[in-house]
Amino acid sequence: MRAALWLISLFALAAAAAWLAGNNQGTVTLFLSPYRIDLSLNLVLLVLGLVVLVVVLAQQALSALLSLPQQAQRWRLQQKERSAHAAMLDSISQFMAGRYLRARKSAQTALEKEVSLREAGLELDHAVALRTLAHIMAAESAHALQDRAVRETHWQAALNAAKEAPSLESRTLSEGIQLRAARWLVDDRDAPASLALLVALPSAAARRMVAMRLQLKAARLAGQPAKALDTAVLLAKHRAFTPAAADSLVRSLILTWLSHTHDADAVQRVWLKLSPKQRAMPDLVAEAALRFLSLGGAGATARLWLQPLWEPLQSHNAGQWTPDQLARMVQALEASWADAQVSEARPWLARVEAAQQAQPQDPRWQYLAGMLCLRHQLWGKAQGLLSQSVKGLQAPALKRKAWCALAELAEQRQDLPAASAAWKQAALVAQLDLR
Repeated sequence: MRAALWLISLFALAAAAAWLAGNNQGTVTLFLSPYRIDLSLNLVLLVLGLVVLVVVLAQQALSALLSLPQQAQRWRLQQKERSAHAAMLDSISQFMAGRYLRARKSAQTALEKEVSLREAGLELDHAVALRTLAHIMAAESAHALQDRAVRETHWQAALNAAKEAPSLESRTLSEGIQLRAARWLVDDRDAPASLALLVALPSAAARRMVAMRLQLKAARLAGQPAKALDTAVLLAKHRAFTPAAADSLVRSLILTWLSHTHDADAVQRVWLKLSPKQRAMPDLVAEAALRFLSLGGAGATARLWLQPLWEPLQSHNAGQWTPDQLARMVQALEASWADAQVSEARPWLARVEAAQQAQPQDPRWQYLAGMLCLRHQLWGKAQGLLSQSVKGLQAPALKRKAWCALAELAEQRQDLPAASAAWKQAALVAQLDLR
């Protein structure tokens, strides 16, 4: 459309000029005594236009001639700038290809080119970013080559270079440098130093996904499961993991946290910090109860933790649990009834017997009812239930304890051959479990 308008305008201008020139009868007279020269006005206008055109062209030619040295200098500086950028791109590509020596050499070349530009009096608008990134690439290559001295040198140089940038760019570069250094320290298995760098980040930068991932790795490496769990929960909220992976990670961190507790009060504090969803995970509940009881905690408190899972354990929902989860739940329930003299012992015995009768072929319920009968000195019933349970139990821990209980019952009856056979079976199960 624009080209068509220009063409129409040119035609109109040409038509107007032809009309004016064709109808122009004016003359220009020059008196040069004793001569008189008459010229057409059209000719005079044409000559004047040509003169102006020649003068303009001459001026431009002279200006171009005088600017040749500056253009040559500008061209040389542009070549140096392009070579610096080319060296930087080559460093990145070589690093991605795993050629770390070449990557470090190219990064150093980019730094040298940038220095030569400054010495030539040309200060690039992005000179600080170029210099900082070149130092970072050199440090990355040195880290990959396990050259910590060179890495630290370039890291400090990058920090110093970033301070020369404007405030916003300087903050961005500094945060990036700290995040890279934190990752290097995690790779070096220096978790405390990595966590210190991450803590020093501004709050907005610390909430970024990459920072939280590094904090999770560093906290796990440093043996700080509580901090790692908080970070993992935040990452899960930001959908950094799939739901299945998030649940597995959170579960493993809670189990690690429980393993780091050394008294019953600490286990109880961990339990209080768990969310309702986490308290409904059978393996977490069982491990917390077993850890609490092993450290001298009260069985009544452990039963309060286990009681919400009593109904799911009896229902068909328990089929969604893994065999290990079921076995640990049975272990936790059995451990929580160590004291048979408490007031709620008899009601619980009735509940377990009712559950066992509802599922008479389930060896886990046979084991649980048999062990509880054993605690209440119901020897005959315990003997029958445990004898049935050892035929179907798959969990080595439960099977070994059942055989040990049968051996103790045989010794009470003075049946030494049966006791010896039961102890032998318990030893075989323990030996297989060690394998």
